[in-house]
Amino acid sequence: MASDPRTVDWLLDSDPALRWQVERDLVGTPDETWQATRARVATEGFGARLLARQDPDGRWAGGAFFPAGFFGSPEADEPGQPWIATTWVLKDLREWGLDAAVLAGTADRLAASCRWEYDDLPYWGGEVDVCINSYTLASGAWLGADVAALAAWFPAHRLADGGWNCEAEEGRSTRSSFHSTLNAVRGMLAYERLTGDSALRAARHGGEEYLLSRRLLYRASTGTLVGDFATRFVYPNRHRYSALAALDHFRDASLLDGTPPDERLAGAIDVVRAARRPDGTWLQGAPLPGRTWFEVDAPEGEPSRWLTLIGTRVLTWWDAARA
Repeated sequence: MASDPRTVDWLLDSDPALRWQVERDLVGTPDETWQATRARVATEGFGARLLARQDPDGRWAGGAFFPAGFFGSPEADEPGQPWIATTWVLKDLREWGLDAAVLAGTADRLAASCRWEYDDLPYWGGEVDVCINSYTLASGAWLGADVAALAAWFPAHRLADGGWNCEAEEGRSTRSSFHSTLNAVRGMLAYERLTGDSALRAARHGGEEYLLSRRLLYRASTGTLVGDFATRFVYPNRHRYSALAALDHFRDASLLDGTPPDERLAGAIDVVRAARRPDGTWLQGAPLPGRTWFEVDAPEGEPSRWLTLIGTRVLTWWDAARA
């Protein structure tokens, strides 16, 4: 629980996409209460605004991973990338708790209209980037698309050290990446939770072990911090790794698997706890550059409702297991 009751009130005074998670994960309201709030994602606030942007053919911004017309435009030379195309919007709506029934027919429309910018591949088959494939696997499972072939891709492309790397398919790396591995295991966890198919559990556990063996923070080769990104928190984090994002995954995995927190998470927990302010909030980090449909959290340096939700539920989970 947030340390200051005013912080709880502040969290509850938020968009339905965030509020229902506060009600469920922090306040412990009855199921019917948070479920009613979650249903409002389709008609109010962030969720409704993104739904209103959907193209008639099922896409957003006319593209799969990038908006139509991006390549060759001045925007392509700017830092970052746009976050407005289909894959990113589906990821947001799914993570915000939108009922898949609201997007009935979208999976079929995307199968007919949407191709990857890479090699013009069909949308629900994925492409060669593990992060992209992880989002597609989870969103396909959510919307009822046939992603069985894509699910089989993950064990087949796991690297020898246990994880995944977006650069491996192009031969630029044979070592796993914290970013790619976290995205992979999150996608596989969502797939299992949404479909009930546990066929990817062993691969997911292997990727989780890759991160746990490094205590979510450190290089295996030198024992030094893997990078400043691990201790810098931002929402939305898009594809970027952080100790907080990783801990949120391990909480989800613990709840699904019915297992207690692994002791090797302790150092990452300390990092998250140290970033917590006396009033129980966390400050927003530097946003990832790129065009968005609209802002969904606080500016850099100000208290972040999303980070405060995530940080509080991670610490609550960890502390409850030790009580």
